[in-house]
Amino acid sequence: MAQWLLLLVLSLPLTAFLYLVELPAGLLMGPLLAGMIVGMNGGTIRLPGSFFFLVQIVLAMMIAGMVSPSLVDTFIGRWPLFLAIVLSVIFMSTLCGWMITRTGVLPGTTAIWGSSAGAASTMLLMAGAYGADVRLVAFMQYMRVAFVATLATLIAHFGGHQAIADQQAAFFGPFDMKNFGLTLAVGIICGFAGRHLRIPAGAFLAPFAVGSALSLTGALAVDLPQWLLAISFALLGWNIGLGFTRQILRHARRALVPTILSIVALLTFSGLLAALLVWMLGIDPMTAYLATSPGGLDSIAVIAASSNVDISFVMALQTARLVIITLIGPGIARFVADRA
Repeated sequence: MAQWLLLLVLSLPLTAFLYLVELPAGLLMGPLLAGMIVGMNGGTIRLPGSFFFLVQIVLAMMIAGMVSPSLVDTFIGRWPLFLAIVLSVIFMSTLCGWMITRTGVLPGTTAIWGSSAGAASTMLLMAGAYGADVRLVAFMQYMRVAFVATLATLIAHFGGHQAIADQQAAFFGPFDMKNFGLTLAVGIICGFAGRHLRIPAGAFLAPFAVGSALSLTGALAVDLPQWLLAISFALLGWNIGLGFTRQILRHARRALVPTILSIVALLTFSGLLAALLVWMLGIDPMTAYLATSPGGLDSIAVIAASSNVDISFVMALQTARLVIITLIGPGIARFVADRA
């Protein structure tokens, strides 16, 4: 109980400061930083699985309510480009993992699974089954997510992409109770279905897909109060930050520099892909960067929703990346691991 209280006490001032300076996703980054402080100083608490399940549902339905008809058109009209970008990111992340493995800094095939750009839970399961050090894989995956979220947030802020006015509504403003209830019902049912059917990231993708379809057809008016979104952002931040435990950091000391270098290389490559999208399609740089960022999907969704960007484009490319890397990522990692 004392650790949860400390986490809350640290989160409040950090979040308030980031929110007051209008940093996009400040409600995510404040708790994330607080979680890292607690985790790296001996904290042992973890966000219960049921809470994270609900967080994924809320975020999925939030994004579903923002999706416009242009998302489907965007994906269908540009699928060759999307496929090329996703495969390029997968190739670069795999190359980074292979290079770290060849140096012998990390044991076995750990670096290959840890460098895989996306579907962290799937990679952890595959890594364990393949004999890799799951603790180091988790460290590399969490480190990349933290880097991506932090960099994207800073770029959004200093690039003039602060949250647009209607997204800064009062936390306790009015909302439609009927639509709120229907939104949660659809999300929870689809979330359980996605998990039961063992769909990768099913607790997020299933509510997102069904909610988007219902929202686009007018069958559902997605309505989520600001206070619930704020709580969900905070819980997501805690879930990421608390992953940086003292034990994992001690275990990963030798891997710290190679991991950071591989993340920087991957982020730089993603930035080049974003520049290519700006040049070819004429979209704004922040939209392009969020669309090409190598995960995680939930944190990128929060940052996109908190920024003045084309969220349909971002979610179309991010969803395509998650689906493709979930389908072929483990096979590629296993193929490379056999030859590392």
